[in-house]
Amino acid sequence: QVQLVESGGGYVQAGGSLRLSCATSGRTFSRDDMGWFRQALGQEREFVAVVKWDGTYTHYADSVKGRFTISRDNAKSATYLQMNGLKPEDTAVYYCAARIGRSGPFDYWGQGTQVTVSS
Repeated sequence: QVQLVESGGGYVQAGGSLRLSCATSGRTFSRDDMGWFRQALGQEREFVAVVKWDGTYTHYADSVKGRFTISRDNAKSATYLQMNGLKPEDTAVYYCAARIGRSGPFDYWGQGTQVTVSS
């Protein structure tokens, strides 16, 4: 059974930091691009960041550029999102996702982890 399980969410004050983790199992994700998305209450899910299967390329949404860092450790089947300088507008459920192809939609999704940033 393919699983992506996020962890590390929580409650933090503005300016604080959190590190999200995504653990994968059920298939080999080491050749897949991995991404993070988020969905705030009442809003559509939006792209946050993506890392290429080998870690050599990353891309970020403008809203998080310079504050968030995506990384992966294929030996541990894990992907991370380091979030610094958090703002109240970063409050959302954060989802980890895997993409088999080099572009297009993501194929596998986790259940999400809540991040709440207070002002």
